[in-house]
Amino acid sequence: MGNPKGFLEIDRKPAGYRPINERVKDYSEVEQVLDEKDRRDQASRCMDCGVPFCSWGCPINNNMPEWQDAIYRGDWDEAIKILSQTNNFPEVTGRVCPAPCEHACTLNIHEQPVTIRENECATVEQAFERGLIKAQPPKFRTGKKVAVIGSGPAGLSCADLLNKWGHEVTVFEKDEALGGLMRFGIPDFKLEKSVIQRRVDIFAEEGLKIKTNCTVGVDVKGKDLLKDFDAVILAIGAMKPRDLQVEGRELKGVHYAMEFLGQQNRVVAGTKIAEKDKISAKGKNVLVIGGGDTGSDCVGTSVRHGAKSIRQIEILPKPPEKRAENNPWPYWANTLRTSSSHLEGCEREWLVNTKRLIADDKGNVKGAEIVEVEWTKDNKGQFKMIEKAGTERVVEADLVLLSMGFVHCIHEGLADELGLKYDLRGNIVVDDKMTTSKAKVFAAGDAVSGASLIVRAIASGRKTAETIHEFLSSK
Repeated sequence: MGNPKGFLEIDRKPAGYRPINERVKDYSEVEQVLDEKDRRDQASRCMDCGVPFCSWGCPINNNMPEWQDAIYRGDWDEAIKILSQTNNFPEVTGRVCPAPCEHACTLNIHEQPVTIRENECATVEQAFERGLIKAQPPKFRTGKKVAVIGSGPAGLSCADLLNKWGHEVTVFEKDEALGGLMRFGIPDFKLEKSVIQRRVDIFAEEGLKIKTNCTVGVDVKGKDLLKDFDAVILAIGAMKPRDLQVEGRELKGVHYAMEFLGQQNRVVAGTKIAEKDKISAKGKNVLVIGGGDTGSDCVGTSVRHGAKSIRQIEILPKPPEKRAENNPWPYWANTLRTSSSHLEGCEREWLVNTKRLIADDKGNVKGAEIVEVEWTKDNKGQFKMIEKAGTERVVEADLVLLSMGFVHCIHEGLADELGLKYDLRGNIVVDDKMTTSKAKVFAAGDAVSGASLIVRAIASGRKTAETIHEFLSSK
């Protein structure tokens, strides 16, 4: 390493966020950037610890020490080459990945890990600025045709590798543009969509074929794909949302989080939404049910709409501020996470369940009855939720956003048509080669694992690409 004492001489310095009173007025990215000297100093903190637990913690096994050293030396060309060996979308993970690598960083023993995620984003942005990232079409084509269904991180990472290896790859996407939830789920204030389009344009220049506004299973039948392509990959995500089975669920003003977030992303992109179809938080008391990242995104979007009040509730206990004894380094730290959106204004509650939604005289939601809960174990050791008597109360809610996660992929349509086998959770069953129960049909990402991290979807897509390449080469 260039500076073996960097971690002793230089403190961790995150870039931080734009001022709240400025950022809540727009949808530009909230995170600031460091200048090149500060960024190189931050990279110098990588201590060459011998065993790179950061790489172990990263689902795609990024070679962190090598490209941290390249950043420190100012060799951005080498840094992006190393990073691109394992990651198809460093510009995305550098912005929105929760950074399991930093949780596993040796310096995180003292809660001062290297700013790996930010360094990753800086690397790819420096590379684009310096013209180091260019389209590299394959020099030959194998003649094999591959269909990739879904253009989220799993589908695109799989498609990118297979295209680079010379296969003729077509990506089918039901929406009007590629990206999946990277484009239509994550708000622009966390990930501006020009970042995604910049990479998609490179894929297209490299020969990747793209078909948008095409729902496979409806516009194109699965049987036709099997006839026309040598391999088919389902990277359709886990898009079946978990619903709220309570009285009043049918009321106007109750929406899934992705309806709300997807519409706002389209508005930012310039799409005109009819007034009757708009989902607006302006002047409303917003209740977000679900305490995860998607719920946080609903909070930040509601703030920008001009909500009157925002309350986010979670049925599980509040995570601890510090690691628990049974959650040691280098494992993922199950601790309280406070996002930039939470800092903008939100009341958060844990161990709260929704009993019913309350209507006004026009069929609109106007409130919710909630109750405090506690978790115990039964005689079989299974967790059981118990409502605490006498803790029921009603809160105002003119807009209710359901952000309780996803249960599995959409079965109706293509997956059912192909007769795929599902596991007990409803995910597509695959073997160690990512092969489904249907010949020459593969699956990757959340469709296989259930809803998870972008970086895990990328890892799954890359693994699937390798097995498909092997499958096609053997033919």
